[in-house]
Amino acid sequence: MKNIFLYILLLSASGVFAQKTEGVIHYEYQINWIKMMKKLPFLTQEEKDRMENTWKNDPDPKQKMNLYFNEKETLYTWGQDQQEYEDENWKSRNRELIIHRNFETEKRTDMLEILGKTYLVQDSLKHIEWKVMNQIKEVAGYICMKAVAEDKVKGQKITAWFTGDIPVSGGPEQIYGLPGMILELDADDGTVTAVATSVELKKLDKELTLPKLKGKKVNNQQFDSVISTYINDSIKMQRNPYWAIRY
Repeated sequence: MKNIFLYILLLSASGVFAQKTEGVIHYEYQINWIKMMKKLPFLTQEEKDRMENTWKNDPDPKQKMNLYFNEKETLYTWGQDQQEYEDENWKSRNRELIIHRNFETEKRTDMLEILGKTYLVQDSLKHIEWKVMNQIKEVAGYICMKAVAEDKVKGQKITAWFTGDIPVSGGPEQIYGLPGMILELDADDGTVTAVATSVELKKLDKELTLPKLKGKKVNNQQFDSVISTYINDSIKMQRNPYWAIRY
C-alpha cells in the first residue's frame, strides 16, 4: 500500500488536475504463440525447438480492442474495424466478447464465446491481490506504475502498468482493480500483451450501454470451474487449451 500512496503523491505534482474520466482507449492485443506453446508441459524440448525454428520469422498478428470508460464503469470489446480476424493464411469471425465492469454497483457482466458456446457471466467483482512495484514508465503518453498479481485459475503471472491520470479502476481483458487505468497488460512474461496505443478523452454517447445479452448464465465460481477443468483436461490429453479459450 505504501507504494500506491507514493505513486499518487508523485502524480499530484505532475498533472493530477488534468485528470479525465471519460473516453475510449485503443489497445493492441497480441499472442506470442511460440512462448505459449513452449509452456505446454507435454511437449518435448526437441518439439519446442523445432516449433520455434519453424515459426520464429512469422510475425504474431495484433488485434485491435477498445475500452470505453467513465468514472463508474468500463466496457471492453473488439475495435470497430476488427469484427473479423485475418492474416496471410486464414480468416475467421471473432468470437463474442463483451467485458463490462460497473464499479459503482461492484458488478461484472461478461459475454464470452468459448468452447463452442457463449457464456454470460453475471456476478460481483472479484478481488485481485495486487502488489504495486516501484518501476515507472510511459505508455501512450501517460506515466504508469507497475503492479503484479497472479491469475490463480490459469496459473499465470499478471503484470499491469496503470496511470492515476485516468482515475478509473479499469483495464483491458478481465483485469482491473488498481488506483488508475491499466494501459498495458502482460500475462505470463509476454505470452499475451494488451498495450494502449492511444487514449481519446471525450464524452461518450451509447458506447457503455450493454447490447442484448445472450448465453448460458453462470456466476464467477461456475465460470472459473469451466476454465480450470478444460485447461486441466486439455493438458492431460496433450492438447493446447488456448485454441478454444482466451489466454
